[in-house]
Amino acid sequence: MRYKNQKNMNSLRFNAINNIANGPIPVKVENTARITGIFNENVFTLKTARHYLSDDAYKSLLASTRGGKKIDRIMGNQIANGLRAWAESKGVTHFTHWFQPLTGLSAEKHDSFFTLKGDGTPIEEFEGAALIQQEPDASSFPSGGLRATFEARGYTAWDPSSPAFIMEIGEGKTLCIPTIFVSYTGESLDTKTPLIKALVALDKAAVDVCQYFDKNVSKVTATLGWEQEYFVVDAGLANARPDLLLTGRTVFGHAPAKGQQLDDHYFGAIPERVYAFMRDYEQESYRLGIPLRTRHNEVAPAQFECAPIFEEANLAVDHNTLLMDVMTRVAKRHNLMVLLHEKPFAGINGSGKHNNWSMSTDTGVNLLAPGKTPKTNLMFLTFFVNTIKAVHDYADLLRATIASAGNDHRLGANEAPPAIISIFIGKYLTDVLHQVEKRVGGNFDEQDEAILKLDIHKSIPELMLDNTDRNRTSPFAFTGNKFEFRAVGSAANCAGPMTTLNTIMAQTLQNFKTEVDGLIEKGEKKEVAIMQTIQKYIVESKSVLFEGDGYSEEWEKEAAKRKLGNVKTTPLALDAFVTDRAKELFENNDIYNHLELEARHEIMLEAYVKKVQIEARVMGDLASTLIIPAALKYQNLLIENIVGLKNAGLDAAASASQKEILKQLSTHINVISENVASMIEARKKANEITNTRDMAIAYCDEVKGKHFDLIRYHVDKLELMVDDSHWMLPKYRELLFLR
Repeated sequence: MRYKNQKNMNSLRFNAINNIANGPIPVKVENTARITGIFNENVFTLKTARHYLSDDAYKSLLASTRGGKKIDRIMGNQIANGLRAWAESKGVTHFTHWFQPLTGLSAEKHDSFFTLKGDGTPIEEFEGAALIQQEPDASSFPSGGLRATFEARGYTAWDPSSPAFIMEIGEGKTLCIPTIFVSYTGESLDTKTPLIKALVALDKAAVDVCQYFDKNVSKVTATLGWEQEYFVVDAGLANARPDLLLTGRTVFGHAPAKGQQLDDHYFGAIPERVYAFMRDYEQESYRLGIPLRTRHNEVAPAQFECAPIFEEANLAVDHNTLLMDVMTRVAKRHNLMVLLHEKPFAGINGSGKHNNWSMSTDTGVNLLAPGKTPKTNLMFLTFFVNTIKAVHDYADLLRATIASAGNDHRLGANEAPPAIISIFIGKYLTDVLHQVEKRVGGNFDEQDEAILKLDIHKSIPELMLDNTDRNRTSPFAFTGNKFEFRAVGSAANCAGPMTTLNTIMAQTLQNFKTEVDGLIEKGEKKEVAIMQTIQKYIVESKSVLFEGDGYSEEWEKEAAKRKLGNVKTTPLALDAFVTDRAKELFENNDIYNHLELEARHEIMLEAYVKKVQIEARVMGDLASTLIIPAALKYQNLLIENIVGLKNAGLDAAASASQKEILKQLSTHINVISENVASMIEARKKANEITNTRDMAIAYCDEVKGKHFDLIRYHVDKLELMVDDSHWMLPKYRELLFLR
């Protein structure tokens, strides 16, 4: 982005500062006394459906929502009519299939209820066919080669398990119907389709294992509670930063004298302007059925977090995607900008989206919560150890599923977990697993069977007191009754990590059942067969358990000894998706076929290339048109000063400091200029590479690796030297502390 002259750019920075100094008027937010009074106000819940649907239509929707049964087209017409009646009662004139293509964002195409009859009479109608299926253009979304430009046909299909909702934007209201998105030839072109398949696979595998302990279990649901971290900055200041507008992060910027070192922002009083913004987006979220529960200041200045109550994973993913859109839109009303990038500011905490994951049965049992009876404790231990085994066996896939250009800046820095996938379970469970492991190879008699039950019963329930510490450097941590996948980036769609996690868990549980059944067939008692398999899994997967500092060099060395992966860049991490083992895993569980998997690999590589390419262009543009001209202008002032001192008859010593500054300025300017030119050449060479993976590696190593940090270092040095009135870009101290 270029501006006509530096004066215009400079005025953007100082005008924004003046506007803040004059006191921005907070947007007045409606005071809602009770959240329950507006919760689900704009959602077609089952309770709402009961008022607008016939008994048959309601029962059909209920069976589909809770039992996964398909809705036939006749019932679809009745449901569509009820949806339209409800939506029109709220002033809605248009509807859209709301889907999540492989851009990482949501997409929508609005159609009105308005149509004309054959005689020209205007009417409003919404037929079941339009509810159940639509046909958006599939050629312009990322497809990884699955669709060509001339192969435009694609379909969106209604997902009844995620309720329809009304989105209000300004004075307009649109009925949004959550859908999947597939190609004409049947391949999934979205994030929702594989997630739903993974949830089905986990349900079946988990129910089969639950049958060992409770025959009444007929359904297992994966649950998700995400924590969304984000930064909030003044929109005027952000608009004066082309890098923030185009990349979501500051490619330049020297650390301010005060950052987060005092820890005074964490859980501190929420600034009034941000508080008004929070209340505003929360109220919109409540109306959309997003069950937000928590809000607080995060560690870094200008960083905040919100988190909801746990939900079924598919619905939770939809709600998180929806929330990011709501937050971004509502922020504009408050003249603020929400930054969802994983590392918008160097040197302080980045932002993650912690995915708190567990499994619940239809009998009301959380499978990752220690129980109060020997039977349920053994069931807990089964699912707990199977999770560890799944993460151990497929750590490379978990690393790949959180790989992105933005997350590469965050992982392993400022309280973000490292690229090494490990699990933290705490002292008590570590001791329990050690005790169980010591029995490997033993023969269990009647007395041992009783000990197995009673010892586990005595040890595990203590976790109910949360007497394990929290390890913020662990990518995958057990936190009492759930696992927290902390490595997910803040801008990510939760569907990707959740698809992979639920798939590897489904496969591990399938393997577990096969092994247990094999032992039972050989004559072992059920409890002993289960315990022997648990012991085997503990031995095979304990190398992934780590309780210490994930940032330390010692851990990197120890992880290497344990043969744990430590892939630090996205292009190489993504290789895990296209191994024969990954293809077998996803195909066996009907999540992706090999074409879909390869297409996603291609799409993620392309996204990486494009994001680094944009950052490189922005860096070159800012350095050439803003940074260097500002430095040259200041350089000329120094030269005039030195000449003036000489003309005044002062000796050379009088201008020694100015000359030294002048020398340093020249050095920084030259290094920046040379490396911008070199970076442009590296980018041109990378663009000539035809293989996307090789191109991504070239952008990673040759464009980013050799130039980004070097150019930034010298630009940030200039920021400390150039007259502040000549510096065009808002500085960190302003972005982080002025509200």
